Amino acid sequence: MEYKIELERMEFRAFHGCYALEQQVGNRFTVDLEITTELGDVAKDDAVEQAVNYLTVYEIVRARMAVTQRTIERVAMNIIEALYAAFPQIRHIRCRVSKLAPPLGGKLDRVSVVLEK
Repeated sequence: MEYKIELERMEFRAFHGCYALEQQVGNRFTVDLEITTELGDVAKDDAVEQAVNYLTVYEIVRARMAVTQRTIERVAMNIIEALYAAFPQIRHIRCRVSKLAPPLGGKLDRVSVVLEK
């Protein structure tokens, strides 16, 4: 049996962007994750040590957000790859990375990419 874990609107200040100014002054970003994983005996045995620990997931996302990239596509892929490496029981990840108020010369709430693997 599978189940989903969702972490929504994790917010970070980071320095991703293709422009030098973005990499110097930074911006606000959000990350949303939907992780599908094997249930195994987690629920039956109340076995937290067998679960995908969402504190660890958050720490992985925070660490990946601290690595400056030129594209948010690369940021999302870094997050996905790190999560698969940490938790072999994961079956699917949907990761949305959003740059809030991107510098596009007009009013825009956010720009987002969504990667699934």
